[in-house]
Amino acid sequence: MAVVVKISGSSDLEMGAVIEDIAGLWESGRELIVVHGGSGRLDEVLELMGEEPEYVETPGGVKSRFTDEETMKVFNMVMAGELNVDYTSRLQDLDVNAVGLSGVDGALLTGPRKSAVKVMENGRKKIRRGEHSGKVEEVNTDLLRTLMDREYLPVISLPMLADDGTPVNADGDRAAAAIAGEMEADLVIITDVPGVFEDPEDMDTLIEDIETPEDMERAREAAEGFMTKKVMASGEALEEGAESVTISDADTEKPVTEALGGRGTGFTPGAV
Repeated sequence: MAVVVKISGSSDLEMGAVIEDIAGLWESGRELIVVHGGSGRLDEVLELMGEEPEYVETPGGVKSRFTDEETMKVFNMVMAGELNVDYTSRLQDLDVNAVGLSGVDGALLTGPRKSAVKVMENGRKKIRRGEHSGKVEEVNTDLLRTLMDREYLPVISLPMLADDGTPVNADGDRAAAAIAGEMEADLVIITDVPGVFEDPEDMDTLIEDIETPEDMERAREAAEGFMTKKVMASGEALEEGAESVTISDADTEKPVTEALGGRGTGFTPGAV
């Protein structure tokens, strides 16, 4: 069974452990797909270019990046360029036959575009236009299976290809969820915290097992900030056919292996 590993792009040391673990799993014969983010690096490059990263909050309280046309140009450069090449080359250096792809290549990740979004500004709902974002609804699994059958490891970045032919941003965790669902794979989301906590300030309140709809609702209520979309993505992955989802951290010697072994917060199909 394949494993989709979503990595966010933390420090070099943490990603080094993740990359080495992925290489070891691949060498052992495990089928793997890597999906990477890089929001932090994108913000750094925008600031170096004199641009201010912009985030908005939806009426539902979810925070996300507002990606206008100029930001999209930098997004493509950083995500499909710098970071995808970096992760792919690091795996190649460990003798992994890695192939870097963006969601545009081979129409790998496609779906509808959002050219306008509802946001909250000063307590009022507003419509912001000029957005370049979308939601992945279709995955070219034939392309992925062709590569994997020939013993390549796909390393995937956004952008996705919108239905109007435009490369656009999308949430990386939800993109990984769509891939895991279509591939009926296990999904491991590696982040900078050990999982979902009842109280994010109390490390003793880790929620380890999400097995029922009641557990899922508990996780949704507990999730704050960036974790909100990770929990959302976990539910979507299971609904679309993923075998399991685990949210775990990179602060261990073998982050992916240990997540597959039960480290972190684990979600099973009975939760949706």
